[in-house]
Parts: sequence; structure tokens; C-alpha cells
Amino acid sequence: MIENYLWLIVAVVLAVVEGATLNLTTIWFAVGALAAWLVTFLNFSWTLQIIVFVLVSGILLIFTKPLVKKYLKVGEVKTNAEEVIGKEAIVIENINNINAKGKVKVKGQIWTARSDNSDIIEKDTIVRVLRIEGVKLIVQKIKEGN
Repeated sequence: MIENYLWLIVAVVLAVVEGATLNLTTIWFAVGALAAWLVTFLNFSWTLQIIVFVLVSGILLIFTKPLVKKYLKVGEVKTNAEEVIGKEAIVIENINNINAKGKVKVKGQIWTARSDNSDIIEKDTIVRVLRIEGVKLIVQKIKEGN
């Protein structure tokens, strides 16, 4: 009797795991387990049930996961950090890549900064933010300070 519900139990467990992780991986296996559960009503062998599980899970994982990720943008955390790229900033602590020092102020926020070409950039120099690498701004000197 329990054999008839084994795949359903597996599907529910996998769905719960997906709900906890939200990484769009286990959900496809949960659907595969549901397909295998439906096959049990046709009195197919365990071997065929496992084949159905693997095929349905694999096909969904390969073909639909990229589409769902693209349209739902799962796993992307939106931040406003990107808005500083291209903006001007003022150096408030000399930027020296070798000594791993340097800070800039941009849009009222203080960021750790590094020079894009390893030049030392003096305090009060105006720089442009080129990109963000981790939690550091990569900047380029555009105007000497006072």
C-alpha cells in the first residue's frame, strides 16, 4: 500500500526542500516524482517508474530551468549599488592599490576604492567610478584635487 504513495511522498519532500531553498533545482525532481507516482497507477515496474522519474526530471531541468530563471530572475538580488557606476566621486583617503588603501565619497556614501591602473590617487581628487568589484569601487582619475 505504501509503495503506491512513495513517489508522492518524495514529491512533497522535494517541493518542501524547493520552498526552503528557492534555487529552482529540486522542483523539477518533485515534478518527476509526481510523474512517476502517476505511472504507479498503470502498474508499471519500479524500473520503469525510475526511468520516468529520471527522464521527466532531466528534461524539465535541462529545458525549462534556464527559461524560468530568465523570466523570474530567480537568484538575482537587486541593489542600488550599480547607480554609482559612471558617477563622479571625491577621494577622501589616498587610493593606493599596493597598500590596499583608499576611500571615495559618491552620492553621499563612502566606499572603499581602488585605482583602475594602480596609480596612487591623492585625497581631494575627482574620480569617475568605472565598475564595482565585490565591495570596492574601481575608479579613474579625472581631475586633480585642490
